[in-house]
Amino acid sequence: MGFDAGFDMFSIMSMIFPIIFIIVFGFIIFSFAKGMKEWSNNNKQPRLNVDAKVVSKRTKVSGGAGDAPSSTWYFVTFQFESGDRTEFKVDGREYGHLAEGDTGELIFQGTRYHGFTRRQTGA
Repeated sequence: MGFDAGFDMFSIMSMIFPIIFIIVFGFIIFSFAKGMKEWSNNNKQPRLNVDAKVVSKRTKVSGGAGDAPSSTWYFVTFQFESGDRTEFKVDGREYGHLAEGDTGELIFQGTRYHGFTRRQTGA
């Protein structure tokens, strides 16, 4: 019985590798197209200045196992006078400056956060 009979790992890998490559490449193209669509949609929206209140803050952390670096994303949920709520991704500095219960003027365009100006409350 020679090496030619039975299971041939190299021929299986030569079939599987292109399939995996196409799936990964397709996912990258899909993600890029989705991001471009959101960017384009945001550019078509008007830039709004509305009264809002910070109702919650959260973070999302990924990575950080062993010696691997971690990434942190920051999110803030605002409530409008109508009672509607929306969540925006913000940078770490902005996240640190906002506190739950803050009221003021929220500036945004579609799903793009532009800023929040806190209104001073009388004390």
